[in-house]
Amino acid sequence: MTDKTVEETAEVAVTEAPVAVTEAPVAAAEGGTVSKASIADIEEAMKDVVDPELGINVVDLGLVYDAHVDDDNVATLDMTLTSAACPLTDVIEDQTRQALTVGPGGGLVKDFRINWVWLPPWGPDKITDDGREQLRALGFNV
Repeated sequence: MTDKTVEETAEVAVTEAPVAVTEAPVAAAEGGTVSKASIADIEEAMKDVVDPELGINVVDLGLVYDAHVDDDNVATLDMTLTSAACPLTDVIEDQTRQALTVGPGGGLVKDFRINWVWLPPWGPDKITDDGREQLRALGFNV
């Protein structure tokens, strides 16, 4: 498999293969130390991002494939959608911005980027047990 990246906007790229997860500390701009957001914190915050069609968060749906936070506390997320033709990427991007960059002190991260990836393709096997319970509560048979 080869890596191909096509920029859709200044903040969003499309990639065929996810990148590795790495972490390093970030120094504060005005003295002191600002701890870099952990991958666990990013994952927890992304549970506030809800797929507009299914009403379940993107983590439990298995749409977040990978996350990386760079030295400047900028998060890069490799995400997919239930369908490549999904017209709601803007909604998910806006919710991600709210979940990661808004809040006390400016949010969890300074900025973020979403790489929309299509390989491996999403399937119901990627839904977590919590996601399956949520879907059943909504009347889906999973």
